[in-house]
Amino acid sequence: MSLFNTVRNTIVPVHKEGYPFVAAFFVASLVLGWIFKPLFWIGMIFTLWCAYFFRDPERVTPQDDDLVISPADGKVSAIQMVTPPAELNLGSEPMLRISVFMNVFNCHVNRAPMHGRIVSINYRSGSFVNAELDKASEDNERNGLVIETGHGQIGVVQIAGLVARRILCWANPNEPVDAGERFGLIRFGSRLDVFLPAGAAPRVSLGQTAVAGETVIAEFASAKGPVISRRS
Repeated sequence: MSLFNTVRNTIVPVHKEGYPFVAAFFVASLVLGWIFKPLFWIGMIFTLWCAYFFRDPERVTPQDDDLVISPADGKVSAIQMVTPPAELNLGSEPMLRISVFMNVFNCHVNRAPMHGRIVSINYRSGSFVNAELDKASEDNERNGLVIETGHGQIGVVQIAGLVARRILCWANPNEPVDAGERFGLIRFGSRLDVFLPAGAAPRVSLGQTAVAGETVIAEFASAKGPVISRRS
């Protein structure tokens, strides 16, 4: 029983949105293997990668309304003051934007960064340039959520990337949302931007690896300044 529990706890479940893709890769492997046997094993490698891509692990989220939690797994690619996208209706004044870039090996399930109520959800079509580029925030296809929190309204924007062609969001306006709660997913390779009002201080550094639902990326109501990090 102990070995069974160990194996069960080690295997990460696949999100239901990934089932059709995993099945398609597996069927393609069978067909290719029928044509030329070595192709079956190559196809199985891609099948396993697909299951890995759509993994949906459990996360332990800090319960503190002053904390902003990373909405995505990946690398912190930007920390700067910028004007939020017009469709979010968050005003024309610059806000703190923290961006997390997800490559094709990161978990792509997106989670709410703070507790609150979803005010609006706004989708905008666009292009598919590399999501690491700064212009991706303006040019790429995106889906933005505005969440009313105890510290004011924040914006969370799902941005499609160079490979991504589908943004999924199963949240709805006027619904409550908890920090760390799953609200969407992007296929394949993308970025999440979080726009925060005055009073938020960054708690991550550029290039740092963030874990969705666990890593604290910013904090409100703190006398401490931005975090200072050293690469070693």
